[in-house]
Amino acid sequence: MSAVRIGPYTLPNRLILAPMAGVTDRPFRQLCRRLGAGLVVSEMVTADTRLWHSRKSRLRLPHAGDPEPRSVQIAGGDPAMLAEAARRNVELGAQIIDINMGCPAKKVCNKAAGSALMKDEMLVGQILEAVVAAVEVPVTLKIRTGWDRDNRNGLTIARIAEQAGIQALAVHGRTRADLYTGEAEYDTIAAIKQAVSIPVFANGDIDSPHKARQVLQATGADALLIGRAAQGRPWIFREIEHFLSTGSLLPAPALEEVERILLGHLEALHDFYGETMGARIARKHVGWYLASHASGADFRRRFNLLDNRDAQCAAVRAYFAECRSGLHSADGEGVAA
Repeated sequence: MSAVRIGPYTLPNRLILAPMAGVTDRPFRQLCRRLGAGLVVSEMVTADTRLWHSRKSRLRLPHAGDPEPRSVQIAGGDPAMLAEAARRNVELGAQIIDINMGCPAKKVCNKAAGSALMKDEMLVGQILEAVVAAVEVPVTLKIRTGWDRDNRNGLTIARIAEQAGIQALAVHGRTRADLYTGEAEYDTIAAIKQAVSIPVFANGDIDSPHKARQVLQATGADALLIGRAAQGRPWIFREIEHFLSTGSLLPAPALEEVERILLGHLEALHDFYGETMGARIARKHVGWYLASHASGADFRRRFNLLDNRDAQCAAVRAYFAECRSGLHSADGEGVAA
């Protein structure tokens, strides 16, 4: 299979970390890239530059420390604002601009952004043309298969995108109305792949090496976007890459490696966010890492009371020491005891 190209960039493999608000911050992006993701995409940045002075936006905006090529997702519903946001993000180090028309969250859709835009095909064209004209870097687009199951207009939007100069298209195999429920469908992605000549990336429910191969075969997609399945399991990228390359499954990471990855992630979160915010954000990640551990829930309740780096790291070390000594069961998908 030929290499995936986005403008001048050739990706090292076909696996992309999907942008997830509140999850794909710089520490998580760097970790996933080290563990096998071929491209990582930033959290969504609002196109309203008047809101960029908030602490949340300030942490999302400088892009220079990210692995290249640096892809930054922007969201909004006004062509001029999106064009300006694209320009400003490029000045801050973005090398690929990704436009969000896939997010189903109410607070995004109520502002006529995210997947709400798919209702207005003329506006979609205006936005894409404005952003492509505003920057010299490649512009990519993330969509859903349609607004609802009676209005699967992903194919129409894909053609509009290609016409506007979009260089790659990611498609989540659900409609806006589906949110994240039910099973993703891949027939629409396959039809879009057939209809356009730009790279098409499949997204939705890709949670194992076997599922990754199945989705690639079902859709003919050029690459895969992996989102929720990477939460607490960032090594899923190397597992899928190994399976796609060799046909064999990598053994699950040993407890020692999971501990090392988790502690490194904790340290990076504290370095990036500072003590208070770092401790808070660490809680959800630790919950994801230990979700498959039989005794993880009990530990998580205690961990969630800890509010500083030293206490959190010490607790994780003690937990894994107890796992190794047999006091806790660490059985579960993705971890070898």
